Amino acid sequence: MKWLVAIVLIILGAILLEAGLVAFAGYVLLGVYLLSRWMAWRWVHNLQATRECDSSPRDVGESTEVKVTLTNVGILPIVWVLVEDLVPDPALKTGPPRLTVKGKRVHVVTWLSRQSKTIRYKVTFHFRGYFPLGPTLLDTGDVFGLHRRTRVVGKPAYVMVYPRVVPLLEYNFASERPIGEIRLQDRLDEDFTRTAGVRQYIRGDPLQRVHWKVTARTGQLHCRIYEPTTLAGATLLLDFHQNGYPARGEPHRSELAITIAASVAYAVASLHQQIGLASNGRDAADRIRDEALQHPPPDAETHGYATREETLARYKLHKFTDRLRPVVVPTRRGLHQFQQVREALARLELTDGLTFPQLCLEMAPRLPRDATILAILPQVPVESAIALGALRRQGFAVTAILIGLDETQRLEAHGRLLAEMVRDIRYVNSLEELAHLGQNTAAPAPATYAVDIPLA
Repeated sequence: MKWLVAIVLIILGAILLEAGLVAFAGYVLLGVYLLSRWMAWRWVHNLQATRECDSSPRDVGESTEVKVTLTNVGILPIVWVLVEDLVPDPALKTGPPRLTVKGKRVHVVTWLSRQSKTIRYKVTFHFRGYFPLGPTLLDTGDVFGLHRRTRVVGKPAYVMVYPRVVPLLEYNFASERPIGEIRLQDRLDEDFTRTAGVRQYIRGDPLQRVHWKVTARTGQLHCRIYEPTTLAGATLLLDFHQNGYPARGEPHRSELAITIAASVAYAVASLHQQIGLASNGRDAADRIRDEALQHPPPDAETHGYATREETLARYKLHKFTDRLRPVVVPTRRGLHQFQQVREALARLELTDGLTFPQLCLEMAPRLPRDATILAILPQVPVESAIALGALRRQGFAVTAILIGLDETQRLEAHGRLLAEMVRDIRYVNSLEELAHLGQNTAAPAPATYAVDIPLA
């Protein structure tokens, strides 16, 4: 626009001064400006993009290939266009990167009329997450550099990468509450109102265990087998507030928390018990949807024209949010329950909104009382310990799983939780410790542990 104003001023000045050659030069410059502006607009408008990408869910370490075909649908040749297929910038620049790209996704290309060209690259996912691949950013301008045009074409593909699952050698989160459904190998306490089956009589069995109907039918003594008394299933409370995950330990600490939650959920689901999840993190899919509603493109038909900086800012990841709605998977029993928990964990992101005590207060009326509460915490401030103590006093069975704490932090956390009558406390600092998580009982002396998680 400033060039147009300058040219108009030159022409007006030339007319007032009766300078014919200067006025003619101004007319020529104005014509060149309008022609270059129109050609730049046509160049970027005539490009259409189609994307081919397998967006099915992936596991950590797997790859997908992206193929973007750009076609010049106009009759005018295109002198130059800077083509960049967008991927999440923070995922590339964090250390270590969450994904790597093999191949060129940024090109300077020229097109003839009705010509198509293809961009190919391969993306490898090193961490779980929800990654948008695309859209395609086009940036062009006239040959004189007077005007630039930017356009976003093509729909992005969204790839979900599942978190790692570490098989637990044993699941031993049984509570002291009676009447449950988890079958144990060592039946020290049994519920005599719930018959699990029958077996042959063994010398020394009491007569009240004899199943007389089966004995009469088979002609041999048989005894009843009763279900053990324990708690059914678990509800995971995952603290994913940004204050608990300092930058010097990222992304290892947060990924360890996600892996713990996924592994415990898998162990519970394998026992055919109910499992659920509640976290104060944010859902990446909800964030993308909210940002699309808050920052729509100015022209829905052409996906918007703007400067390159404005376009990149529209697709930039915003670290802070005022969203206070927790991510919740209701505690239920079913074949697809673990899959829902795993997908929620794959999309979970750190947030600075809802704190862990607020999460406990929000979820307390919605938590089932026949499931153990497994709280996964990166730190235990006084407020978090009081929140877990309040759940304990309301009748919930509470287990605390603490991650990435040094000896001093463990002593402080241990004391605060014990003061609130939370006695089942476990510690995990590495994937090796995670495999033995279910074998722990009451928390041992905190000073016997060492921190294995890399913090640099």
